[in-house]
Amino acid sequence: MAHHVSAPDPAPPPGPDTDDTRSHPRTLEPVLLVILVVLAAVGAVIGIDLVSKLGISANTSVVGALVAMLIGRIPLGFLRRMRSVHRQNLAQSAISAATFASANALLTSVAVPYVFGRKDLVWPMLAGAFIGLVVDAWVLYRAFGSRLLPADAAWPPGTAAAETIKAGDRGGRRALILAGGTAVGLAGTLFSLPLSAAGVAFLGNVWALMMFGIGLLLRQYSPDLFHTDLGAGYVPHGVMVGAGIVALGQAVHLLVGRRERKRQAVVEDTRVAAVPADPSTVYTVDERALRLSLIRGYALFTAGAAILAVLGGLAGDMSPLGIVGWVLFAAFAALVHELIVGLAAMQSGWFPSFAVTLIFLILGLAIGIPSVPLALLVGYVSATGPAFADMGYDLKAGWLLRRDHRPWDPFEREGRRQQFLAALIGFAVALVVVAVAWRSYFGQGLIPPVAKVYADTIKSGLSDPDAVRTMLLWAVPGAAIQLLGGTRRQMGVMLATGLLILTPQACWLVLGALVVRVGYRKLRGPAADEELNLVGAGLIAGSSLGDSAQILKT
Repeated sequence: MAHHVSAPDPAPPPGPDTDDTRSHPRTLEPVLLVILVVLAAVGAVIGIDLVSKLGISANTSVVGALVAMLIGRIPLGFLRRMRSVHRQNLAQSAISAATFASANALLTSVAVPYVFGRKDLVWPMLAGAFIGLVVDAWVLYRAFGSRLLPADAAWPPGTAAAETIKAGDRGGRRALILAGGTAVGLAGTLFSLPLSAAGVAFLGNVWALMMFGIGLLLRQYSPDLFHTDLGAGYVPHGVMVGAGIVALGQAVHLLVGRRERKRQAVVEDTRVAAVPADPSTVYTVDERALRLSLIRGYALFTAGAAILAVLGGLAGDMSPLGIVGWVLFAAFAALVHELIVGLAAMQSGWFPSFAVTLIFLILGLAIGIPSVPLALLVGYVSATGPAFADMGYDLKAGWLLRRDHRPWDPFEREGRRQQFLAALIGFAVALVVVAVAWRSYFGQGLIPPVAKVYADTIKSGLSDPDAVRTMLLWAVPGAAIQLLGGTRRQMGVMLATGLLILTPQACWLVLGALVVRVGYRKLRGPAADEELNLVGAGLIAGSSLGDSAQILKT
């Protein structure tokens, strides 16, 4: 049954956001637009520099939020509007979108044909990757707040960004707790300790993160425990295949279900003025809207793949029927890739984009896709997923900042729209930065490591005949665990994500933080959640600042 709602609460008292009590700030406000473009350029440069020199990507959303806060404190009248938490949210949305777009989507994608020896395909790949990037973000924008991708799920980096903005706005004890966590997280980067993993454990789903920690534990200690490296034999990929297939089936079950749920979409009169007593109890996207968004997303991915096929000259490598099959398979791979990556990111803040792309690469080899079309397919698929996850983080931050506004629903929907526009600005700036910089970076041999792995795998083919057999064998337990955990916990996907990541000591940080979280909650009761959220947000924020600062070393 649809959720019935009460009359709107009184408007909040005047404060730093007095100018925003009636309508959400606009991305295209002149001063804000200039700030967004500058921040996006900084984020894009940080992104391509770190991914090409160190092979890592940094979540710069906290950096953007902090810069926006500082700008709002400059004693100039036209900058005072940046004290609005909603404008700060738009700033962090733009810089994080530009960072992930430049590093994980665009530069990594165009590096695949370059390393493969086809420099002439860099520009077609850049065009195709940008289309995939924009479609990727659009699908998340349309699907966020549904049963599949609920706003009240963890999305840990988004929670960290929101808590940072709120603490800067309100100050007091919250700011002190957050600042302490940030200092600890920043110090951890100096000693190569991934304290963001502990921060995630304070914020995410306990069951999902327990499986994530177990996966990290098995990956790190499998050589000692089982005398084999679980990460080297396609075992994690097999677990991800099985979990991914079940996750896809669970998503389809949600899409075709006709039964009304308890927490259904907001009723139509909510669009006008009414407000739910608690916005977190409402889905703003019903199953029909979610189904249409995914269908349209697949159609757009298909169109993007067709454009890439034409620009890449695949007519010389494949028959007309083969090209049609390639286009449909590329669109399917892009959609499935973003969903699996998004579900993992939603629960843990980590997204296994490399592993899932590698799975489709291996499947492409198994079904006999020629090398050049396969290189373009891998570049196209790898461009999706990271922006999907990042958009989820940003919308989660905005949702947390907007949830107390009255009337809630129209303000929330307008806020999401403005965040999407801010992300598009970030994407456009990232496209320009990558288009200008790729020759210089590649000419110096500065190429994202994952692109080298993709290209080398395509060149060598399936040199290990047991690879597909191993993946199919380990798909069985992956599927069983995912089925056991259900849609909300994503236990199979999270176990596979942990198995795919080799980060020393991260397992102990995740599992130890979960023990602290459970014990502290028993000691303090519900009050413990807010404190742990602030500590976790601080650890993530500090680690993100430390990762971003590594550009100074490079």
